[in-house]
Amino acid sequence: MTVESHPLKPFLPSGAKILLLGSFPPPKEKWKINFYYPNFQNDMWRIFGLVFFGHKDYFILKKEKTFDEFKIRAFLIDTGIAIYDTAEKVIRKKGNASDQFLQIVELSDISGILSKMSLCNAIAFTGTKSMDALLNSTGKKHVVPIGGFAEKVFGDRNVKCYRMPSSSRAYPLAIQKKVQFYRELFKSVGMEVI
Repeated sequence: MTVESHPLKPFLPSGAKILLLGSFPPPKEKWKINFYYPNFQNDMWRIFGLVFFGHKDYFILKKEKTFDEFKIRAFLIDTGIAIYDTAEKVIRKKGNASDQFLQIVELSDISGILSKMSLCNAIAFTGTKSMDALLNSTGKKHVVPIGGFAEKVFGDRNVKCYRMPSSSRAYPLAIQKKVQFYRELFKSVGMEVI
């Protein structure tokens, strides 16, 4: 089996207050943009559109059936949201994007990433695999309900680590319910939402 290295660099806008951590990007053939959550079937950018603008298609270029990468990047910079993944290297056991068949070979250096983000005291894990991989790597078992958080020390910083529902359509929760969880998350870190 082939070990894949992460194809993107961490997206770390200056002044970011929160870091979103997924597990690992889908295979390249699923990408519509050269950025995070690139699969058009993933609802992350629709969730963001609803949470911040009240419009599910806010980040979509309808004629091209893709996301507006420029608009997404500009929004994340203006809002102070950073993005990366918990896995630096993985093996895809079935060659797809499912976390269920993703074997993490090497975790990302989250302490190193946070050291570049002086205002960040919150991490939102956008799925169970990403949170479990990082929080349980030290041997201490964290059981966190969807929408809840655990505190963890990274380097010299105490960080609230929120467990969010996956934005994948395979995750069995209606998009409006997911929007409610993400809206509460962003409100809790002081961001303006709709």
